[in-house]
Amino acid sequence: MSIYKLFIFEDNGTIPNNPDLPVILYPGVFKKHPQEIETTFKLNNWRNSWVNGVLDYHHYHSNTHEVLGVRAGSAKLLLGGETGQTIEMKTGDVVILPAGTGHKKLTSSADFEIIGAYPDGKDYNVNTGKPNERPQVLLDIQQVETPSTDPVYGNRGQVVERWLRCN
Repeated sequence: MSIYKLFIFEDNGTIPNNPDLPVILYPGVFKKHPQEIETTFKLNNWRNSWVNGVLDYHHYHSNTHEVLGVRAGSAKLLLGGETGQTIEMKTGDVVILPAGTGHKKLTSSADFEIIGAYPDGKDYNVNTGKPNERPQVLLDIQQVETPSTDPVYGNRGQVVERWLRCN
């Protein structure tokens, strides 16, 4: 199994994040075969996929978890809100964001292409940390079910090992 990194972000009063579930980063997991990212996500029941970039302002999804896989290029993303952590993502990297986790693109290469998907093909909302979003988003985040599969490793992987163990 691939090397991974975990990040925990606390609620910062604007972006709720998800202090119960870690962000999971699989660096270079698709480095040799980035064209397989979308197919692998679908095989592991992470669907409703799209290919594009990442929004350049802080946002999060309160009604579902999200996986992002870099098919081409690179980008710096800020996770967790203004006081979060900057990560550099390159071709073949995958990051799994628990519901409520803030994310924003800081910079990207001209050829940057990322694939997003959601467990069970859920539709997603977009929240930006406005005061009127609370307390509803906090309730929404608590009601998001933990996926039964990891988008990269299916019945193995850190979603199964870490997230399912947290619940």
